[in-house]
Amino acid sequence: MAPGRIIAAIAIAGVLDISCAFVFAGMSGAAPTSVLAGIATGPFGAGIAQSPWAPAIGLAIHFAIMSVMVIAFALMAQRFPRAMERAGPLAAGFAYGVILYLVMYWIVLPLRWPEIHPQADVVRVAKALFAHTVCTGIPIALTLLPFRRGAASAADADTQAPGAVPHQ
Repeated sequence: MAPGRIIAAIAIAGVLDISCAFVFAGMSGAAPTSVLAGIATGPFGAGIAQSPWAPAIGLAIHFAIMSVMVIAFALMAQRFPRAMERAGPLAAGFAYGVILYLVMYWIVLPLRWPEIHPQADVVRVAKALFAHTVCTGIPIALTLLPFRRGAASAADADTQAPGAVPHQ
């Protein structure tokens, strides 16, 4: 996979995801700097939130995590190219977003903050799924996977009987 596409996916999904977090936090009255400071507390503990560098550190951590997410998808796309082609970038990205949500909200966050995670509140789950599917998984897949009109039909063509005409 071309490094430029990976960097583009990190940038696009990273900006969309953090923007989504800012909007959702803003709806609750929180400032973007507090969102970023909150991210910084993940690896560095609550004390870092008071540092003037906390938002910058949080942003760096956010993009580091996004880098791991993008690279993991790129590796999966290389390992399972036919499955990705059959699914197409929208379905593959949506499914990957659901996987990211499950890993983040049911494994990573409960390990760091077991007193408040996992959360099963319908609104919070819907917001998290939106962020991880629409703002993260799908943009990653659209950036990294080729978008071919009728890709699923073309991929299925080799499973048809010899001489059969693929359905359009």
